[in-house]
Amino acid sequence: MSLGEFELIKRFFAPLTEASSDASVVLGVGDDCAILNVPDQHQLVLSIDTLVEGTHFLPDTPAEHLASRLFGAAMSDLAAMGATPAWLTLGLTLPESDINWLQSFSTKLGQLCREYQINLIGGDTTKGPLALTAQVHGFVPTGKALRRTGAQVDDLICVSGYLGDSRGGLEGLLNGFPDQSAAEYLHKRFYAPSPQIELGQSLLNKASSAIDISDGLLSDLAHILNSSGNLGARLQLEAIPLSPQLVQSFGEEKARQWALTGGEDFELCFTLPPQALAQLAQLPAPVAVIGKVTEDTDLQLFLRGELCEISGSGYDHFRNSGQVSE
Repeated sequence: MSLGEFELIKRFFAPLTEASSDASVVLGVGDDCAILNVPDQHQLVLSIDTLVEGTHFLPDTPAEHLASRLFGAAMSDLAAMGATPAWLTLGLTLPESDINWLQSFSTKLGQLCREYQINLIGGDTTKGPLALTAQVHGFVPTGKALRRTGAQVDDLICVSGYLGDSRGGLEGLLNGFPDQSAAEYLHKRFYAPSPQIELGQSLLNKASSAIDISDGLLSDLAHILNSSGNLGARLQLEAIPLSPQLVQSFGEEKARQWALTGGEDFELCFTLPPQALAQLAQLPAPVAVIGKVTEDTDLQLFLRGELCEISGSGYDHFRNSGQVSE
């Protein structure tokens, strides 16, 4: 049984906005546009992410995993700006209106919306090859948003969580896990990223710059360095946090390479003035200091004091066409 577009929206997605009592939503799903109130003395920040079958996920990926991956990727951009989540719009291109798929997808999406207190306010559906788009909107106090610009020479370079896990999860999906005991953990890290919303908010008025790690640490850190005036960095590779599960499954060398270039961990990379080092212990998520910003334009990598090189730089959608993204 298939459903028409309007019946599909009414049955699976309208209830996600009808359950909201958020006063910022005057009118949500069901009209030509949403009507919204922006709080005084705040700015609106927004970002959009798209997942395409064969590029970002494998065929026959369960719908609930797609909901988690889409949501986490989009929300991570809000985290990188220090924003408070507010609204979500959704675009679905579907080969068919499969009821079981839609039920699984919308149920998981609803759970995540409630967990992160964000409201679905509209979107669009159409027929075609499977592609999913989420646009997220959030609020930041006027003039306070974290940006990629702002890093200064001698700032500490910090990252949250473990890096490389998502790439390890993808490797397991494609080629199997050498150690099955880590499979569940790494699958979850690939399919269900946890956007660091609370950490991003706590970095307002502390961090000098920030970005979420979506294309790989080296690539995303380079965005900060270039945007902050063509600065450089010195990284201590042994300080980069690697999960025991990733190292156990694929070895330390491979884990470290994936931490640097694998991408889609959706953790935060940020710079912090050295005098703020003591504040790291007060942050709501584990954070590691992995290096410092330098005046040189080079990005130098050291492992236990020895200068070294790592192959690969990060994911690029057009350069890596035809591959499932890492």
